[in-house]
Amino acid sequence: MDALALLTADHNRVRGLFARFEEAKEAEDVALMADLCQQIFTELEVHTSIEEDIFYPEVRDESEDLQEVVDEGIEEHHVVDVLMEEMKALEPGSDEWVAKMTVLIENVEHHAEEEESEMFPEVRSQTSAEFLDSMAEKLESRKKQLGAPTLADKIDLTKAELDEKAKEQQIPGRSKMDHDELAATVAP
Repeated sequence: MDALALLTADHNRVRGLFARFEEAKEAEDVALMADLCQQIFTELEVHTSIEEDIFYPEVRDESEDLQEVVDEGIEEHHVVDVLMEEMKALEPGSDEWVAKMTVLIENVEHHAEEEESEMFPEVRSQTSAEFLDSMAEKLESRKKQLGAPTLADKIDLTKAELDEKAKEQQIPGRSKMDHDELAATVAP
């Protein structure tokens, strides 16, 4: 599994958390909303770290053509970082907290969609499979350093176990994923 597949798996895991957050919001379950918010923040903090510390610099070094989209990605991360900091000072479930979470979700969805539809195809066309495989190892190593789950933590689960976790976590596109894609995407 290469770096682009791992980053897309991160996006899908967060999308699942967003779906669960929206359900909790509809049910007015503030405790669950707060718990899911913490999970979302953790996922986003790890993802931002691996992109800004490894992915973006290496991609920028490989191709000057990607400079603008990398810079935009960094700025989009900054907007989300500011929203997360502001939310930490607010009461979970308050109107302002919910509004900020809605804006955060919209920003992250836009960012992920832009990366997947524009940046990742460009990166794939301008780099080698070896480059992307090597970067995947670096991304996984960094996740481990940060105490986040890695693909290796879930690779021994059966396809059925992974399918069940993906269903529980509302991972989008799960029915089309193979074993390794599911293992990269689901939370333990």
